[in-house]
Amino acid sequence: MEITVCRAADVALLDRCTGSPGATSFHARRFARQEAGQCTYLVAWLDGRPVGHTEMRWVGCESPEVAVDCPEIGGLDVFPAELRSRGIGTALIRAAERLAGERGLTVVGIGVGKDNPRAAALYARLGYRPLVDYADRWSYEDHDGTTRECVDACTFLVKDLP
Repeated sequence: MEITVCRAADVALLDRCTGSPGATSFHARRFARQEAGQCTYLVAWLDGRPVGHTEMRWVGCESPEVAVDCPEIGGLDVFPAELRSRGIGTALIRAAERLAGERGLTVVGIGVGKDNPRAAALYARLGYRPLVDYADRWSYEDHDGTTRECVDACTFLVKDLP
């Protein structure tokens, strides 16, 4: 497995392999944030195909309930589901943590849905501790042009880097 920073040419392949809700690909939105310097979008590759991704958001969590100034690891996903629990998610998190360390940062955060105990267990094993509960709000434009608003009940976790 290899982890790389997302390139423009990767966006269409990510869309084909994972899909994306709405008219505008969330991979394209993440890549645009990367181009603007707001994040680094990491992609995990296995045998030449993408099998996971995460976004290291240098601007931190946007939720007002999360009052901590640290970058946020977000949008972590491993696909297809049968590849989960094979170290891909851990490798993506470790790669994001390394990027933060290279910038001299000492704390990173990650949000986890209250309905995702499996991810919460992974993050706890990696040293993340709960900080605050919050509502993760996000939206996308559906294929018919309708804006869909989403709210997920989450916990924000933090980890001190060595």
